Amino acid sequence: MDKLFVAFLFSVVLLSSAVGSPVTLTLERAFPSNHGVELSQLRARDILRHHRMLQSTNYVVDFPVKGTFDPTQVGLYFTKVKLGTPPREFYVQIDTGSDVLWVSCGSCSGCPQTSGLPIQLNYFDPGSSSTSSLISCSDRRCRNGVQSSDASCSSQSNQCTYTFQYGDGSGTSGYYVSDLMHFASIFEGSLMTNSSASVVFGCSNLQSGDLTKSDRAVDGIFGFGQQGMSVISQLSSQGIAPRVFSHCLKGDNSGGGILVLGEIVEPDIIFSPLVPSQPHYNLNLQSISVNGQILQIDPAVFSTSNNRGTIIDSGTTLAYLAEEAYNPFVNAITVAIPQSVRTVLSRGNQCYLITSSSNVDIFPQVSLNFAGGSSLVLRPQDYLIQQNYIGEGSVWCIGFQKIPGQGVTILGDLVLKDKIFVYDLAGQRIGWANYDCSLPVNVSASTGRGRSEFVDAGELNGSTSLRYATHNLLKTVLLTLLITLICCYVFL
Repeated sequence: MDKLFVAFLFSVVLLSSAVGSPVTLTLERAFPSNHGVELSQLRARDILRHHRMLQSTNYVVDFPVKGTFDPTQVGLYFTKVKLGTPPREFYVQIDTGSDVLWVSCGSCSGCPQTSGLPIQLNYFDPGSSSTSSLISCSDRRCRNGVQSSDASCSSQSNQCTYTFQYGDGSGTSGYYVSDLMHFASIFEGSLMTNSSASVVFGCSNLQSGDLTKSDRAVDGIFGFGQQGMSVISQLSSQGIAPRVFSHCLKGDNSGGGILVLGEIVEPDIIFSPLVPSQPHYNLNLQSISVNGQILQIDPAVFSTSNNRGTIIDSGTTLAYLAEEAYNPFVNAITVAIPQSVRTVLSRGNQCYLITSSSNVDIFPQVSLNFAGGSSLVLRPQDYLIQQNYIGEGSVWCIGFQKIPGQGVTILGDLVLKDKIFVYDLAGQRIGWANYDCSLPVNVSASTGRGRSEFVDAGELNGSTSLRYATHNLLKTVLLTLLITLICCYVFL
């Protein structure tokens, strides 16, 4: 009997330890919700953002999301991470266009001292953390970073260093350190714990260009790319988190949302394969439909090459189409709306004046059709932006912007909001589903060997985006083991 009981406990421990656990961070919008920002300002901000993309290249960690989303604002989503011992809090911009987590460090040249956001800026000091250590040139992690163009080596100091230059002239440089990252996690199915793991991140001692501006300054950037120096890759290689992350960004004025290092599970999620060997999250967009009718656009416009393709980028406010796709897109929308709607041009943008008795539901449904037979269905609110009011009417403008000539299609927050997005790096695919991001979600921590457990993620006391519950599968397995134990006891 004792041996059977020990075997039973051992089975439970194996099941619990084989499954990852969720970990969370808080995302916030840099600016509060407020209509009235011109599309030209948003476009200018996105241009800077695109130039700033890097030119190179199991627990479930849950990051609760705060702040508001409004596409008429120039804010970015950011989250709070805790680093070092004792832990200190840092607000970092969420960036799917780069790979490395870095924060401002002491004696930084050009680092902003204050922020126009309602946050207190912090500076990381390796000497004040008892668990911090510098990364040397001989360290394997440095060598891996050098191979992926994320790191270099200083022969004088034997320190692993980095320099990130962006297309708009801004940039940052510094050195790599290893220290603890602290996060909320799920352990053994239903128990919420405060966990930590050792990660390598950048300590910035020089910033230039747009990074020095204090109006929307944060403490650093959290790169969610695929390379080896990304936090996702590091936690995955340690067996702490699965190689997948997900977000669900609320589109109403209350803002918020969910960001997890794990897979949000929803029956309606559909997937499309990532284009291989790309530095960003590229999907194979094949066509665009308006009211179910495929537009006459040469598929070559969307083919992936050095200066073409379709990128999913949470750091972009609007959405962008190559000129060859933009013109048919706008024309099809204009033809589909009632003749009572007045079309107007506002600073080069196609806009529409609708009366107070109408709403945006009179505009057609749009579908972006991807490889694998999956479509991203857009409501009018997902491609239109309300600009202002004229008398008893309101002006709505096409939020998609035109990129002259052969350009990259970029899908930003305008179309990503109010949807679950899953970045499955292990499976090399991205999935999505329409969803009310104020509701709880199921999160899977899969081991990649067919076993997984689920937790419910949602708002909890306004401080975390996870609410915890064991999944029926886990309950069934434990119940089966218990019944087996009882049967064996009876027959013995």
